[in-house]
Amino acid sequence: MEQLRKQQLNKEETKKRILKRFESRSALFYFLLGVVALIATMILSISFGAADINWTTIRESILHFDEYDTNHLILYDLRFPRVIAAALVGAFLAISGVIMQGLTRNPLASPSIMGVSSGAGFMVAVAFALFPETSQGGLMIWSFLGAGLGVGLVFSIGLISKRGLTPVKLALGGAAVSILLQSVSTMLAMYFNVTRDISFWYAGGVAGVSPASVQLAVIVAFVGIVFSVGLSRSLTLMSLGDEVAKGLGQKIGLIRLIGVLIVLLLTGTAVSISGTIGFIGLVIPHITKKLIGMDYRWIIPFSAIFGAWLLVTADIAARIINPPYETPVGALTALIGVPFFLVLARRDGRGWK
Repeated sequence: MEQLRKQQLNKEETKKRILKRFESRSALFYFLLGVVALIATMILSISFGAADINWTTIRESILHFDEYDTNHLILYDLRFPRVIAAALVGAFLAISGVIMQGLTRNPLASPSIMGVSSGAGFMVAVAFALFPETSQGGLMIWSFLGAGLGVGLVFSIGLISKRGLTPVKLALGGAAVSILLQSVSTMLAMYFNVTRDISFWYAGGVAGVSPASVQLAVIVAFVGIVFSVGLSRSLTLMSLGDEVAKGLGQKIGLIRLIGVLIVLLLTGTAVSISGTIGFIGLVIPHITKKLIGMDYRWIIPFSAIFGAWLLVTADIAARIINPPYETPVGALTALIGVPFFLVLARRDGRGWK
């Protein structure tokens, strides 16, 4: 009994030393900088639009809401839901990318590349075609199921390949599954005459997001982010390899199961709100690791902040490029993500040093 107790104490001491080695002194600075940048960008997004709304009006609407004031109604019905949705979706996709890369140790893993987003979008298309009266909560459930379908198909393709699940093979499998599911979605849209609705989901955007959608997303954000942060310590240890993590008492199978469920929850919610917005889950984790190191206790919250900032910024740009029309947000994130993906693929999925 005493021997087991000593072994357990040794494991805990080893884990503490390893986690301390990953700590970054600059992490807190970058995190606070990211929070300030996000808040400033959200205020800019709220004030930007056809109606000229300044900071004073925004403050008054929060402190003393007047249901007869047109500007207050515009803020609460349109602009607040839009900016909150953009921030949450960006955070969801970034956290999902971090967890996928951490679980698979695959630098090319992300919701858009691994078929998760396309699977979620496919099942949303099925819901539009077969059950047009589906509520926002129902769309989220369909989206969760589709996210699971997408990732299951991609990993099935990887498992039947001769040399196993290499990063590039998973990326190619994800691209193939995404094209397949998008093609079937297009066929469904044309047959059931819901092309306009489906095209919105595949273009990606947060225009016209309802307050009810945002309320559901906030609940998901609380659950998903809490569990993600709780998983961060284990992800840091898993980055050393499965054998080392097992030796330190980590339950690899349980960690992977929880991680996959978090990814399905966050990505499914994101797609049900904004459609398939790609590459945030690929780009943000790499930038974060470059800035603050490999401690997932910092990577996850910082990625959430930076992902939220990126999508809020992209949403502002979408309104500026071709007024009065809006450019699809998914197209703007792809302009950043595609070159980034090509560089990673050229490096054989080794990530950044």
